[in-house]
Amino acid sequence: MEEEIKEIIALGNKVYFANKNMFQSRLISKRAKLKLYDTVIRPIVTYSCETWILKETIINKLLVFKRKILGKLFGPNKENGIWRIKTHQELDEIIKRKNTINSIRAQRLSWLGHIERMQGTRMLTL
Repeated sequence: MEEEIKEIIALGNKVYFANKNMFQSRLISKRAKLKLYDTVIRPIVTYSCETWILKETIINKLLVFKRKILGKLFGPNKENGIWRIKTHQELDEIIKRKNTINSIRAQRLSWLGHIERMQGTRMLTL
């Protein structure tokens, strides 16, 4: 499972770097960049997450990936002539607390409900 997560995170990195010019462009607003992250990168990283077993190591890898990408999207702050990296709290405020782990858990519960409602004659496919 952890190898699959590593591959999925690598795919998320590939998507970011393939579109790096767009994500680093000053012509695109931060709100639009966040929308791109939500519609392009995040679905790739959370693909088939309904079947994952969320161990602490997997959760940490996903959170580190999210912070890394968001840190690149929103860049550092300049305060009193000194550049500094945004804190995790600042990034959470920017994205309005959209928690990847909670959304994965919600998708898992939704999938479980779907499985529970299935007829006994249907075959379960992953």
